[in-house]
Amino acid sequence: MTTHAGTDAVSGISIAIPLALLAVLSGAVAVETGFVAFGKTDSRLASPELITIRPRAFSYREPAEYFRNGLAVDAPKRDVNVATPLYIMKFQTTRGEYQQCVAESVCVPPEDQSGEPAKDVPVTGVSYDDAVRYAAWISKRTGEDWRLPSDFELAYAAADRFPDDALGVDADETNPAIRWLADYEREARRSASVDPRPQRKGSFGISETGLVDFGGNIWEWTLTCNRRIDFDKPASAEEPDAETCGIMIASGRHRSPMSGFVRNPKGGGCSVGAPPDNLGFRLVRHPTFVQSIKDFTLRALADILGPTTRAQTEQNSNEG
Repeated sequence: MTTHAGTDAVSGISIAIPLALLAVLSGAVAVETGFVAFGKTDSRLASPELITIRPRAFSYREPAEYFRNGLAVDAPKRDVNVATPLYIMKFQTTRGEYQQCVAESVCVPPEDQSGEPAKDVPVTGVSYDDAVRYAAWISKRTGEDWRLPSDFELAYAAADRFPDDALGVDADETNPAIRWLADYEREARRSASVDPRPQRKGSFGISETGLVDFGGNIWEWTLTCNRRIDFDKPASAEEPDAETCGIMIASGRHRSPMSGFVRNPKGGGCSVGAPPDNLGFRLVRHPTFVQSIKDFTLRALADILGPTTRAQTEQNSNEG
């Protein structure tokens, strides 16, 4: 009798936990969809299409410029286990989307660019400051929290489409000719596009994670400040942040340090290497409290119910 009672208790707990999690998820979804009102802001603007980058291990090379003995060396590469999902726009911000901000006299019109005049062409001719202003505007209009991604987040989202800027020269190599040749070959690979005109969204392919058009002829602004690190000098205790840094990283087919006010990369502002063809951006969305509860619940249910359910819940979360 004791054995049966113990078994029944364990069985009851195993059923109760998923049911409790499901109840939490149902409540969160009800609030999120507006079925239950709980101080939810009525959004007047539809949110951009998002993709969810699921947690995984990721290898990342730092974007800073590293030097030793006066010579450029490759930035370190580190393995990172990302624990939380990343919500990022599937496409770059388009001219049509940006124009809504301009129409409300919040955003500054972009510089004129050649190419397709259609609204579904990514907006270009925008500075870092323009992108930050747009993020603040769309946050207010949707009732959500939007911002530019960091270089790490953009690399994480782009996955197989993100470039490795390494020279590939041994850190102990002191022959400047070898380094010069490696740098020359790298810059040759970065040569300008045959046709740098902005194209309609969807023209430059998709990453293994579902991110569209990264690495085409549009470089994307990030929140990451460009840094120069000399291994022969003491490390600085303070690192510049996005608000105090004047040179930001724009990422595309390669990384480009750009002054935050620059709109036309051909007009200067690139501190090193070949300039980008165009400057645009996409945003990440910080999850709301409800979305965080939803993600936690889905992951917990998947862990309890097994691999098959895990795959299904991840698919449902992506679609939601």
